[in-house]
Amino acid sequence: MSAIKYNSRSFFRLGQSGAIFGVAAPALREDYRLKCLSSDMSVTAGLDRFKKMFPNDFYNVGIAEQNLVGIAAGLASEGYKVVAVAQAAFITMRAFEQVRQYLGYMNNSVVLVGINSGFALTFFGNTHYAIEDMALMRSIPGMMVLSPADAGAAVKAFEIAIEMNQPTYIRLTGGLMMPIVYKEDYEYDPFHMTEVVNTGNDVTIFATGSMVYNSVKAAELLVTQGISCRVLDIHCLKPIDEGGVLRTLDSKLLVSVEEHNVNGGLGTAISEILANQQHHPNLLRLGVKDCFSSVGDYNYLLRQHGLTPEQIADQIKKVFCNYVV
Repeated sequence: MSAIKYNSRSFFRLGQSGAIFGVAAPALREDYRLKCLSSDMSVTAGLDRFKKMFPNDFYNVGIAEQNLVGIAAGLASEGYKVVAVAQAAFITMRAFEQVRQYLGYMNNSVVLVGINSGFALTFFGNTHYAIEDMALMRSIPGMMVLSPADAGAAVKAFEIAIEMNQPTYIRLTGGLMMPIVYKEDYEYDPFHMTEVVNTGNDVTIFATGSMVYNSVKAAELLVTQGISCRVLDIHCLKPIDEGGVLRTLDSKLLVSVEEHNVNGGLGTAISEILANQQHHPNLLRLGVKDCFSSVGDYNYLLRQHGLTPEQIADQIKKVFCNYVV
């Protein structure tokens, strides 16, 4: 039984990283030799409560993500449960070699938490957008990649990551008020996708992270236009639920939706499964176009890449009506 009481509204107010570090990390500290490391992100990540409660278990290494990973690996090799948090763009891109060597190759059980992935850092610009992080982390042997849909799911992902004895990357998208997908407590199984909508099997939408909520809203629009949908939350990108994907082949159209480059992330992971099938429906991959973005606020950035609920629904309807029906 989980040591953490599920409260979707409280988690919502804290945001994904606030719920992890303000609620989950202090609770799990009682059962694990937990160490939390930050690259000058303690306030941004919501680590202040943990830092005040357990000052000897918190380390701020400064804005030095490569060192962050090295220190985390050293602590893990001494038997500690280690969590390292930094901006997603830097913990995955700037520190990629260290993650590959110290965590992947050396199999050190460190939980990497990438905050502000996707377009969350808005006006900071393309240097701070993490739209390649899932592709990078998926490429490392032995690395688990988790992408929770809301703050409550982030807490559940964190619990699982702490329990697992392998390196894990948790990708956090959205801001403080990320919409709630799971209002009530539910069973979180990292190895199986979660069905959040089922009005029929005309279209199956695979979504991850922030795009789960947008896909649910898109499905609601499509149903009013006579197109039934399943929406599946792919909260674990690696290992991905291959059996779950294969059970959707009765659909007329498959769709992947992600706040990530269309290359290398969720759509690619599903394509790799479909490539081994002789017959399967077409897959429409929706995500960040393979280009850099014009800087702006969050919704402006989503609109550039067709990732608002209305745009998702329109793109699906166009393909479904032109090529399927």
